[in-house]
Amino acid sequence: MILKDLKKKINFSNAFKVVAMLFLAIMMTSCSKKVEIKGKLTNANPLERIEFIESSGVATLPLINLGVDKNGNFEGSFEAPKNGMYVITYGGKQGMIYLKGGEKAEITGDATLFPTEYAVTGSAKNNNDFLKNVELFLQNYSSSINMGELIKKDEPAFLKESKKIEEDINKSIDENAKKFSADKDAVQWKKDELSTNLLGLLSQYKVNHGQAIQNPSFKVSKNFTDYENTLKENNDRLVENHPQYRSYILSTLSDEFQKYSAAHNKKGDLSTSQILSELLKTKKDFSQTTKDYILAYVIAQTDLNMGATKESEAKVNKIIDSEIKNETVKKDLKKIEFVLAGFKQGDTLPESNLIKADGSKFSLSDLKGKPSLVMFYASWNRNISQSTPVLKEVVEFYKSKMNFAYVNLDDSKEQFIKTSGAMLKGLPGTNAYAEGGINSKFAKDFGIYGFKLPGFLVLNKDGKIEGHYFVNLGDPEIVTILDKLTGLKAPEAAP
Repeated sequence: MILKDLKKKINFSNAFKVVAMLFLAIMMTSCSKKVEIKGKLTNANPLERIEFIESSGVATLPLINLGVDKNGNFEGSFEAPKNGMYVITYGGKQGMIYLKGGEKAEITGDATLFPTEYAVTGSAKNNNDFLKNVELFLQNYSSSINMGELIKKDEPAFLKESKKIEEDINKSIDENAKKFSADKDAVQWKKDELSTNLLGLLSQYKVNHGQAIQNPSFKVSKNFTDYENTLKENNDRLVENHPQYRSYILSTLSDEFQKYSAAHNKKGDLSTSQILSELLKTKKDFSQTTKDYILAYVIAQTDLNMGATKESEAKVNKIIDSEIKNETVKKDLKKIEFVLAGFKQGDTLPESNLIKADGSKFSLSDLKGKPSLVMFYASWNRNISQSTPVLKEVVEFYKSKMNFAYVNLDDSKEQFIKTSGAMLKGLPGTNAYAEGGINSKFAKDFGIYGFKLPGFLVLNKDGKIEGHYFVNLGDPEIVTILDKLTGLKAPEAAP
């Protein structure tokens, strides 16, 4: 009996372990942020890339950069920061796709018709079919609205029409949500977008109605304001998820901003973000979330740029650190600030685990002892063909006094070997590959994305940065640095 009871306990224990493991697997799947992407675009150009960008961020960068093969196939995965809308780019054109963590999405279509026509299947199908069909309804519905006549209507008639528009579109959203079994988050996103668009409509009415009826003293009533406020009931959710809503809030501050600037920036030495940050301190009715997002939105648009100086970066960082409380927003701004501004004079490079064609390891720190020029490139980047002739001239002129390294960011080691052999044959220096290419840890550590290729860094004999990250080898500043480090004098280009 004891042995029999013990056997039952062992069997129960094993069964419990199996159930627990299954439960853990389910929880890990449901909590996963990874999105798996694959697809095929017919008539695709192998030189074009596909990127995915989270659409609601204040300063977003591509989450992944995928190449297409000769048949138009592509595949990859990335960590999705949140469930929601993502921008998918190809060939300079943009489409939208709804994605959530743990999903597998397959995208198919004709590259020549992108983004007008493409299909999403896999576990991401239902939400995207829902959004696609609501969008089709909106296209037909909006064609029946005469904006000029709507703006001319008296306020009661305008409000009645606006509420009917809201009711009709919400009805379509609900019907399509049911038809395609859409997630509640996707449905909420579309309804929030509707609220944002209606607020834009109301804003147009306030600005233009007086002029349309030749009554410049026209002011909206409390009924109008009450309806406006109902559309803003979920303000924090709207400001977090919809950049268009942030633009709407900024538009409502436009006149006040101009007056505040005239009174407090008489010397003209304050930036837009500095003035806005001070103005926001007076807005007691604004939530901290609202202040964080619209200030970050303005900083991203006006203060972050390629090759910013340490002084200008310090001013921006002071605002970010003191005024923005949301840690995610703050982190996103700092990340894109680094990507755009890059390394600065005197910076030391992070560790760089690269490999050469023969499989041996290489690090940029191995270049110490002489000044060095480092190029970052990929065969799919169109600008590389324009930079190669200039590169050859620079290498030929400075080769007696400098080291050279060429870091490839293609998708595979095989492509690296093929590309470096074809493009850089005969050039002195070290050819190396960052495993994982443009999506590698190396690229992220160095702040390198597709739009920064080809790029160049100059290192002094101690391996520290001279100048900053350059995207043009003909830049007079980089030539001046090379002359200073080598003691040579490059010939001046003809006018």
